[in-house]
Amino acid sequence: MNQPRSGPLAGLKVLDLSRILAGPWAGQLLADFGADVVKVERPRVGDDTRAWGPPFLRDASGAETNNAAYYMSANRGKRSITLDFAAPEGQAVVRRLTERADVLIENYKVGGLAKYGLDYPALKEVNPRLIYCSITGFGQSGPYAHRTGYDLIAQAMGGIMSITGERDDLPGGGPQKVGVAAADLMTGMYAATAILAALASLERTGQGQHIDLALLDTQVAWLANQAMNYLVGGEAPARAGNEHQNMVPYGVFATRDGHFALAIGNNSQLRKFCDVAGCPELPNDPRFADNTARLRNRVELIATLNDITRQRTLDEWSALLEPVGVPCGPINSIDRVFDDPHVQARGMRVSVPHSLGVEVDYPANPIKFSETPVDYPRAAPLLGEDCDTVLRDWLDLDDAGVAELRESDIGLD
Repeated sequence: MNQPRSGPLAGLKVLDLSRILAGPWAGQLLADFGADVVKVERPRVGDDTRAWGPPFLRDASGAETNNAAYYMSANRGKRSITLDFAAPEGQAVVRRLTERADVLIENYKVGGLAKYGLDYPALKEVNPRLIYCSITGFGQSGPYAHRTGYDLIAQAMGGIMSITGERDDLPGGGPQKVGVAAADLMTGMYAATAILAALASLERTGQGQHIDLALLDTQVAWLANQAMNYLVGGEAPARAGNEHQNMVPYGVFATRDGHFALAIGNNSQLRKFCDVAGCPELPNDPRFADNTARLRNRVELIATLNDITRQRTLDEWSALLEPVGVPCGPINSIDRVFDDPHVQARGMRVSVPHSLGVEVDYPANPIKFSETPVDYPRAAPLLGEDCDTVLRDWLDLDDAGVAELRESDIGLD
């Protein structure tokens, strides 16, 4: 299954040697944009995440397969080939594929591919125009370079867990990781951005380059305003639960039948809220007159507003606040997210064909191109299902050439 692509990266060849999440996420983004992404996996086993279930994908007969939902989430649109890096013949095939590749993505430990002759200095000799993106836990240099990196460790060491979760003095207080593997996913997004920037540089200079990305670096980088609060103010931010360190009121409030998020970013929005809530005098209170005062008197204001919001239901608050432009929204479970009419109208759930003869629903890529829309030619591949077609397409081999490689026992499934 190798449909012609029409996306903005159609014609780009990407060799994806990565596993788990950060690297595969970057490769999936490039595949969404039309690149031919070939995922190189271990023979017979494949990417570790193929076994990270349940749930597992079911085939057309309803039988459970060994394709975990986790694996499916990060490998849409790719082709799978298996190769044995430990075999010199397998290494040779990777080098031949690299000659045709525009981009290579890998997330082996520092120096892990050098023993196979597949590190950047070696492959640069094969293809000087190659964009070679390495993703590790701690980068190619520094005292932690040889440590094994995981998302949880990056979130812990990179500061996000110190500002995520309820305050220590409240029930449930303590450090909390983000509900998805945010360090991995953000590293994948930074990787895709870096690859596109390197390709733009390649157009100008004709020179490929090595990209060194680390989960910890990425986590530090996207501390964003929280990092700047420390670097400018000199005080490390602490956990604030669902509240905002710089704005009040901004958080989760109780209603008669649930909770909703209320994000008031300026004095005008507060006045609008108070007008429809039946407390127009509240913004005139000097304790709440502006954001600086509200930050000083956060506890009193939040308690007052919770008393007010508990008097109506979620639907009643939505009907009151949306027409006057006060940002608010229900706290949806994931099933409610995909039932939301706006999410549906935006096309954020797509059905993608799988080679097992079933359709697999995915969260859509959120980017809307006017001229080169994202397309979804296939779901995540079966292990090694594209070995022969990739060898034909990338290496210009005929049936006899493919058969000869298979006889060399290079790990083709």
